[in-house]
Amino acid sequence: MLVGLDKPLILQRLRTETQPYHRALEQNEFNRALAAGNITEAIAARFLAKLYGFLRPYEARLRQHAFSPAWQPERRQRAHLIEQDLPAAAHLPECADMPELRTWPQLLGALYVLEGSTLGGQVITRQLAKAGIPTRTYFTGSAEHTGPLWKSFCQLLAAEATPDNEAEIVQSAIQTFQKLHAWIELR
Repeated sequence: MLVGLDKPLILQRLRTETQPYHRALEQNEFNRALAAGNITEAIAARFLAKLYGFLRPYEARLRQHAFSPAWQPERRQRAHLIEQDLPAAAHLPECADMPELRTWPQLLGALYVLEGSTLGGQVITRQLAKAGIPTRTYFTGSAEHTGPLWKSFCQLLAAEATPDNEAEIVQSAIQTFQKLHAWIELR
């Protein structure tokens, strides 16, 4: 199952096959402003509000599934961090068109997308600081534990992936990128 530099096939497939959807998602107002160096607190707050509207129902659905302690599900919940950034978060609209999370492979694919976003949060924290925008708790996330949590997730995912479920994992990741993108772009 390992190909290349000991990188599990599932991780290679996920990275390659989700790349167009990942790129499309990154073309949102927040990322464009961040890249152009004209990010504002208002743009950051709008983006966090949209993320919260997706994460809150997503995490509620994750809590309906049993994860072994190795997955550290409580450490992977992050909507509460946005509540620290946006005090009125509990009153924000929530996404109704969520990815399917009925099967274990569907959960793994969705987790790949949202766990991977924690890595970007570390870069975003530095960019916001450079722009003079107060650091957001959500983007800081697990701080120095972000990398180890991601590596742990990748190991667990690789152990769960089989030739029989890889396609479903990848399709779930694609669907998660698509649904998140549609929600963020919805005005």
